[in-house]
Amino acid sequence: MRRKPRILVCNDDGQHGPGLRPLISALRRLGEVTAVVPAQERSADSHSLTLHKPLRVHLIGPRFFTLNGKPADCARLGLLELMGGRADLVVSGINRGYNLGEDIVYSGTVAAAREATLLGLPALALSQDPESLDYRPAAAFAARTARLILSRGLPEGILLSANVPALSGSSKPPVAVTRLGRRLYSKEVTLRRDPRGGDYYWLAGSSVSSVFEPGTDVAAVSKGRISLTPLHIDVSDRPMIERLKSWPLG
Repeated sequence: MRRKPRILVCNDDGQHGPGLRPLISALRRLGEVTAVVPAQERSADSHSLTLHKPLRVHLIGPRFFTLNGKPADCARLGLLELMGGRADLVVSGINRGYNLGEDIVYSGTVAAAREATLLGLPALALSQDPESLDYRPAAAFAARTARLILSRGLPEGILLSANVPALSGSSKPPVAVTRLGRRLYSKEVTLRRDPRGGDYYWLAGSSVSSVFEPGTDVAAVSKGRISLTPLHIDVSDRPMIERLKSWPLG
């Protein structure tokens, strides 16, 4: 008898993230699901690991763990320890908010999937329109894509990042295979003063704009399509390698 696939679910929105339980429910139709998520929200934690303090795991349900760490910690500890290295796929999400273009540099959701890829596992990261409250269409897409990954595999060093726009209940919305687009963040840094007269700063700006270039994830979601973008661990720029060889570096 063929065993069920073992799937690890992570996220960066924490145990109360609204996309977590719909994702787990959809993936349980495919196989045995273990969830390892941060105990609190860790959005924009990027790909950082906790190396200088203890990591503590809490079991809060059947195969459902929380960790006082980062999203990449959850993927690493979940795969190597809690699942004993016996996993077939990692799915990270469903994130409350898009991870388009440059967002993937900051995204904890993508980082958990990337950490799995570094450990040799196929991985999928999912993010959704922050204004959409229904995570079921995205969860259904995750299950369909996970089934394909499990049957067809992914090349070494490749992970997939999906972004799901607000959908009107369609069971099979249009999907566009895309490249990364451009997201332009406000460069505003806000200085404020606390009640005791001390200064503090907020780094997050108040606005994000997008460049709607055809073929990109940004353009796809703006047209109501799910974007599916393959990401490579190797971010070397090969044309620049050749240019640098002509520089008088020595």
